[in-house]
Amino acid sequence: MSIRYRSSTPGPLAIALVAVIAFAASWAVTTIGQRGQMQRAAPREVTPRGDLLPDEKSTIELFQKAKPSVVYIDTRARVFDPWTRNVFSVPKGTGSGFVWDERGDIVTNFHVVEGASEARVRLADGTDSMATLVGSSPAHDLAVLKVSVSTPLAPVPIGRSSDLQVGQKVFAIGNPFGLDWPLTTGIVSALDRSLPSEDGRSLNEHVIQTDAPINPGNSGGPLLDSAGRLIGVNAAIFSPSGASAGVGFAIPVDTVNRVVPQLIGKGTYLRPTLGIDVDEGLNQIVADRLGIQGVAVLKVTPGSGADAVGLRGVRAAADGSIIPGDILVAMDGKAVDSVPRLLTRLDDHRVGDSVQISVLRDGRRRDLTVVLQGGGQ
Repeated sequence: MSIRYRSSTPGPLAIALVAVIAFAASWAVTTIGQRGQMQRAAPREVTPRGDLLPDEKSTIELFQKAKPSVVYIDTRARVFDPWTRNVFSVPKGTGSGFVWDERGDIVTNFHVVEGASEARVRLADGTDSMATLVGSSPAHDLAVLKVSVSTPLAPVPIGRSSDLQVGQKVFAIGNPFGLDWPLTTGIVSALDRSLPSEDGRSLNEHVIQTDAPINPGNSGGPLLDSAGRLIGVNAAIFSPSGASAGVGFAIPVDTVNRVVPQLIGKGTYLRPTLGIDVDEGLNQIVADRLGIQGVAVLKVTPGSGADAVGLRGVRAAADGSIIPGDILVAMDGKAVDSVPRLLTRLDDHRVGDSVQISVLRDGRRRDLTVVLQGGGQ
């Protein structure tokens, strides 16, 4: 008979088991010790802050007063499915806007609502309302929506943009990336910038440039001065990545305050006109041949302000040759060297205003006063 003896020396498995038990016991003791320390520890005493700085107080007050006037805009578009022949409503985009008057007129950018079939406006109190389009001016990138209200809304106070100065503090409120009502601050970094419109014309030569962070979704929101007054409508950013790079642009409030009342009253903007026909393509040819920087008058509208002061358009001589018309070179003492520049100069005025123009005729400069009418060029 053979007898086997169990070895008294622990094997590898036993050694490993003992090590695990020892580690667990050590961890338990350590944890209990830490818990004891945690139970004995108390929250640190809060250091008194003191009063807010005057600048902080004024910024907080500005935001609290302005927020009820800022709205969130969500647009949708109808899409036709050729396979099912059904029409679907799909999200199109978001943007911002602000209350123009107590009756529910909301101002935003035209590009926020362009191509949309419906728009929903969310007020600062969380109320959602379907909006209708009152009017728009693509040339100014402005549009007015209307929401039904049971109680008067809080319109944003209106300021002035003609007396802005570079370095002046500004505030932007909007809904970037769908985030509700954040406030950003900065300064006026430049004035009298020019932005092109969809048709390539100069949108406005008085555009405000700011370094206040403006991102997608801020479009249509207000740019405010330190008094909480509207000085511009945030419209665009310059950024290779599509996010704020410290260069934002706002439509000046003086333009807004001239265009919006017409959109509310007539649904469209009636551009002031001299009563002349012009064409930028032909104008470049005439300017190159004559060596003159100006705008060639091609035709004068009968009964217009230009006709009343005797402006001359292009005409044919008896022998069939073409006789050049007047060349418009200045308006109100400011140079006019292209058709877009002429339209911008006119846009600084209202229908019925009198403007001083300078024209070249037969090599001589003539100064004339013309009363502006509505429509056309």
